[in-house]
Order: sequence, then C-alpha cells, then structure tokens
Amino acid sequence: MSQQYYATAPASTSAKAQRSDWWRDAVIYQVYPRSFADSNGDGMGDLEGIRTRLPYLRDLGVDAVWLSPFYASPQADAGYDVADYRAVDPMFGNLLDADALIRDARGLGLRIIVDLVPNHSSDQHEWFKRAVAEGPGSPLRDRYHFRPGKGENGELPPNDWESIFGGPAWTRVEDGEWYLHLFAPEQPDFNWDHPAVGDEFRSILRFWLDMGVDGFRIDVAHGLVKAEGLPDLGSHDQVKLLGNDVMPFFDQDGVHEIYRQWRLILDEYSGERIFVAEAWTPTIERTANYVRPDELHQAFNFQYLSTAWDAEELRGVIDRTLEAMRPVGAPATWVLSNHDVTRHATRFANPPGLGTQIRTAGDRELGLRRARAATLLMLALPGSAYIYQGEELGLPDVVDLADEDRQDPAYFRGAGQDGFRDGCRVPIPWTREGSSYGFGAGGSWLPQPSEWAELSVEAQTGDPGSTLELYRTALAVRRAQPGLGAGDAVEWLRAPEGVLAFRRGEFVCVANTGGESVTTPAYGRMLLASGEVAEVDGDAKVPADTTVWWTTA
Repeated sequence: MSQQYYATAPASTSAKAQRSDWWRDAVIYQVYPRSFADSNGDGMGDLEGIRTRLPYLRDLGVDAVWLSPFYASPQADAGYDVADYRAVDPMFGNLLDADALIRDARGLGLRIIVDLVPNHSSDQHEWFKRAVAEGPGSPLRDRYHFRPGKGENGELPPNDWESIFGGPAWTRVEDGEWYLHLFAPEQPDFNWDHPAVGDEFRSILRFWLDMGVDGFRIDVAHGLVKAEGLPDLGSHDQVKLLGNDVMPFFDQDGVHEIYRQWRLILDEYSGERIFVAEAWTPTIERTANYVRPDELHQAFNFQYLSTAWDAEELRGVIDRTLEAMRPVGAPATWVLSNHDVTRHATRFANPPGLGTQIRTAGDRELGLRRARAATLLMLALPGSAYIYQGEELGLPDVVDLADEDRQDPAYFRGAGQDGFRDGCRVPIPWTREGSSYGFGAGGSWLPQPSEWAELSVEAQTGDPGSTLELYRTALAVRRAQPGLGAGDAVEWLRAPEGVLAFRRGEFVCVANTGGESVTTPAYGRMLLASGEVAEVDGDAKVPADTTVWWTTA
C-alpha cells in the first residue's frame, strides 16, 4: 500500500512547546509503560525504556506524551490500583528515573502528562489497610465508603449498585461492614465528601507538578462524587429522575467543584499545564461541563471513538462535538484507540455494531486501509488528537492469544468486562529481529506475533508507503498548514454519498468511507493521501476507504 504526498517542512517542535495554548491543537501520544520499551531485560517495559525512545516520539512529530500509571501498585488492575501516589513501582523504576524522563522530554520539546487515579485507591493503600485493621468506628473508614449491610444480620450489600467489572459493588470485611468499589474489590472508592481526601490529592498534584510534569489525565473523572445517601439504582425510570440518565455513582454535579479547586493549583504553575478528563457521560453536552473555563482543559471524546467508519455517523458526531465545545471555549478532542479498546485497525476490519471489544481479526487489509484513512480524517479536524502507541505502525489487535498467556485482570474475574484488553497491550515491535523485536533483551510479558517483524519501526522507516511514514508526514503537514490544528468549526462541502468533504481555510479534506471509488474535484495541490489517488483534468478519483488532503494556497 502506498500514499501520495508532497514534502512540507515541519514547523519547529520547540516553538510550539513554548506556546501558552499548545494544548488546543496538540497531538498527544499515549504510552502504556508495560508495553513500550524494556531497558533491563525483564520482559516488562519501564521508565528508562521510555526515556531511551523519546527521540523516536520527537521525530514522529507529537507534542506531548501521556503515560499510563507507573505508581507503586499490586497491579490488580494493571496499575489503576494505586498503593502510593508518590512512588514509582519497582517494575518501572524509581523516582530518579521519572525525573530523568521528564527532564529529557523537556529537552526534546516534548511534554509529559501523567495518569492520576482519584476515584479509588488500592486495597493496599496505607489508609485502607489501617481502616480495615482498626475496625468499625475508625476515622480512616470515613475516607472510603464503609457501610453496614442490609438484612437481618447485615448479610446483604448496602445498596444494589453493581461493579463495572461485574457483580456487587460492595465487599464485606471480616468485622461485618461493607466497602464500596465501583471497579475491582481491590480498588475501594474514596469518599470525596471527606476533607482529608481533597487535601491529599491537592498535595499529590503539587508533588508531581514540582517534579515538572505538564499535566494530568484524570482516570474516572466522572466518578468521584456519589449521590447523597448512596440510593439504590432501582428501575430505569427511577434513574431518569436523577437527571439526564445520570447514574447515582457517575457524573454527579459535585465533581465540578473539585476540578475548580484543582484548576486554581494548576494555574499557579508556569508553562500552561493541563488537565485531561476521562469522563464517560450520557451526552457530549454533559462532557462539555468538565471543560468550562475554570475547570479542566480537555475531555476524551468517547463518542467519536465509538463511531463506525460511516460518513453520516461521523459527520453527526463531529457536528455535535464542535457544537458542544464551542460555548465553553474548549477544544474538541479526537481519538481512535487506547489501552482499553480494540485497536481501530481491527475494529474497522470487522462489521460495525460489534462494540469496542472485538475478538476476531476480520479482514486485516481492509482494516488497515480504513485505519489509515480514519487517521487522516481525525488529524484534519479542529482541536487536539490522541494517538495510542503502535497505531502509527498499523498494529492490529492480537486476538488469538492463548488463555495461558493472558494477563488482563478482568479476564480472570468471570463476570462483567470480557477481559480481552491484552490484545491492544502487546508490546510494540522496534526491530525486525530479536526475541521481542527490539522491545527488550528478555522477551516480552505478552507474546508478539511473528508477522510483527515487518510492522516494526525498523521495517517501516524510510518506506514511503508504510503507515509509520504516513503518520510522520501527516503530523509534519498538520504542523505546517495554517488551516489545521486549533479551531471550532469546519465548512462542509457537497460530496457524493458515503464521502465527507470539508474546508478549513485553505485546507480541504475528503474522506471516502464508502465501498467504491468516487470522483471529486481536485481542490488544489495534493498534500497527502492515505492511498493511491489519480488526478485528471481537475478531478480526483478517490478509492474506497481513502482520505485526501489538499491545499488551495
């Protein structure tokens, strides 16, 4: 597969890094530390491995790097169960490694965003261990949600809430009380009505800001505050009475006061640090509440990630997103893959409607063609874009992992989530050869398919038809074109059925999501295309599942 493009000199990465509003059109690269690069040969990625690969990310053309959790943790949920928010887990290194990574990134013109997990801690957090040990009446129990049970002997959970991972959201301790966990039993929820919890997290923010990080991705940003009294979920009609289908444990209005307090802290620091919300809400309009001017800067656009490769559906979610963000003055965000969902190269290889967790490989050639086209469409939209590690290599999900190789904790719970997130977490390949294709000297914690040798960074570098070079060129063009990046609107152009066409200043994007080639005007000088595009007499023949960029300048 090849693409057409014309060389365009990239603007200086360091110049953009100095902009106070850099985040409005930033391209942010998610690193899953376990699976990026292993420096010590133990089969597990680490901070030093990431640090050695920072030049690759600079050359790719991204603006910032978001690191999934690397804190001290028993790893009951791959690090999203934090035992100590001010320590690095030994499997990833130590605080000196974190400091070196932050400093090197800054020297390369890259910013570092770290994950923050404020909804829950690990059950091995010192607060929780003491709360359990001290028994009923312990002041530390008030920092979580401990409750007596229902029933004659307290044998029933305090309410009917269910865990996201399946089963009751309550676990009983030996003294008879129950504690709330919206996720795994090893992840007890904090009680954000207790002032000590807020004090602790404001201190944690300052600790990492003083270390030099440029921002925080807030895990379960919608979940911190629970409805007063922890009422039963009840029937769907009762839920609707709570307002806009909001559950009593998610998207409560009280979360916004927390983020207003956090924003005051962030604004004390120079360099325009940012917050990014993982906020699952019923509508894009409610997501916009999280990015009002005195709260957070960005919120993930999960509605876009969940949209099929279909022109009508895509246009609808693009319009709704831009309309929702415009009143609050926040940039839209666009994302296609992350560490919790099937990679989009595999999602698009399968029929629509299967959701974001898919267990079949599908038509891999079709999936890659659509993934490349979807990437160019995403990078052409106004706002900020997120790239998940390995998608620039066109990696598919590994859907055929043996049961004995799986590591996803949800896989072993037998209820709730499918537990097939391992497929998108397989360590990425750097070289054609070696036991782990350059990931590390000691193999990898999840097995890599043999065909990944030809998807490696080494194999794709310098090949003008490769997906890696498509990403590198696209990010360079995006940086150089004045019509791309920040903004809050697109001008839709007339286009054949199944095609999206829009203008942004002197830039035009055409994306053919249909199953057949279409003829469109050639809108000027072609900048980049995800596949072969023929131009004849002022027209362009755009193949199925192909996106094209033009400039009219």
